[in-house]
Amino acid sequence: MELKILNVILLALSFLMIGCGESKSAIQSVETQQATNNNASLTVYKSPTCGCCQKWIDHIEENGIKIKIEHPHNLSALKDRFNIGKQYRSCHTGITENGYVFEGHIPARYIQKFLNNPPADAIGLSVPGMPVGSPGMEFKEKFMPYQIHLLKKDGTSELFALVDDPNQQ
Repeated sequence: MELKILNVILLALSFLMIGCGESKSAIQSVETQQATNNNASLTVYKSPTCGCCQKWIDHIEENGIKIKIEHPHNLSALKDRFNIGKQYRSCHTGITENGYVFEGHIPARYIQKFLNNPPADAIGLSVPGMPVGSPGMEFKEKFMPYQIHLLKKDGTSELFALVDDPNQQ
């Protein structure tokens, strides 16, 4: 109950700050605070030699989400077990204690947004492949727009977010 009250207060403060012209930073601050308040944590399954995965993990931890790392012998079998379709796969998979999946280089703010209000028919989010410029995939000043998919229990997906600009991450 206290957590819900705190989230309502944080949301009210964000609206107040929006009125003061601080919308983007206020919303990001509230999202980060809510994830921290929710004690968000992921177990990330990845190859022990993948550098981009570690960079993504650093991004996630910097945004208040706790990480535990596992190196399974068969990452594909794990993805099969959590019903992540081949077309949605990337190099690492994060799983919450509640069983939500976060596949690939998803920015922390979208993970936090999902965890603060998970859709009833969803299993998680995915950024298929390894888009250049996404968290963990930074290369010079290059950026490739990408989609974040909402993965559904029936195996389908829908657009959760379109990231057209690095500032949206």
